[in-house]
Amino acid sequence: MDHRSKEQPPEGIEDGIGSVDNAPTLSMHHDGLTIDGYSRAAVQSYWRIAELKLGFDLGAQPWDFMSLPRTFISHPHLDHIAAIPAYVARRRMMKMERPTLYLPDYALSTVDQMLKVFTRLDRGRMPCELVPLRENQEIDLTRELLVTTHAMKHSIPALGFIVWEKRRKLKAQFANWTGDQIRDARLSGVEVTAETRIPLVAYTGDTAPAGLDRNPDMFRAKILITEMTFLAPDHRKDLIHKDGHMHLDDFVERKDLFLNEQIICGHFSVRYNKPQIQRWVDKALPGRLDGRLKLWV
Repeated sequence: MDHRSKEQPPEGIEDGIGSVDNAPTLSMHHDGLTIDGYSRAAVQSYWRIAELKLGFDLGAQPWDFMSLPRTFISHPHLDHIAAIPAYVARRRMMKMERPTLYLPDYALSTVDQMLKVFTRLDRGRMPCELVPLRENQEIDLTRELLVTTHAMKHSIPALGFIVWEKRRKLKAQFANWTGDQIRDARLSGVEVTAETRIPLVAYTGDTAPAGLDRNPDMFRAKILITEMTFLAPDHRKDLIHKDGHMHLDDFVERKDLFLNEQIICGHFSVRYNKPQIQRWVDKALPGRLDGRLKLWV
């Protein structure tokens, strides 16, 4: 993990956009995927998976993220949506195609009104496509990628997302057939393959632990991006959960459930500094889940 706010985005991703250091980011590369972003509770949350050409939340909008054609919004708290007008307007200014914003259905009309207000203030168009989402939906992005929506547990209705890779795999009953036999069966109309799905990236946004517990696929995504808002031992977990957030102890209780190759934790409360966060995590989870747990701070 490294600081990249002053660097160019990965080669081929920036589409000719120069880099401007206007928002902090951290970066991690794993198994062909680059995760960039930053999240601090009540301040700002924004994430990019460059190779998948999608982002999560727009609490701020790093200039380099402008090339993203689509962003999924988890919920309309200000630290997750404040930069929507900037993102839309900047893409118009740079003569890019209108972006697509996927967001909870109950927030769509209000976000649309917000953009119309900025159109009047800025005297510039805000061209974008707003797509309403509810839980348990599937959004096909390409032939190989889809996103599923999942209900989280927050102080307002919120969605989490899983990005899946779709593959076609030969059905077990044809495993011992020759290539010619499989070809002939396919030509005769027999479906010889079945779709398999691999969870690549899961994003919870803000959630109490119930949001993870009700969505077990998030525990097995290659990369999990989630929150650990509170860490101090004397902070009451019942109040934390009621407000829709997680505590370090929630990770300790579920440490054997995390099958993820990488777990990115952010959205730490501003009442903590970096040394405190690191000290509390290292005491509670020595080794940080075999090095898989990354503290985005």
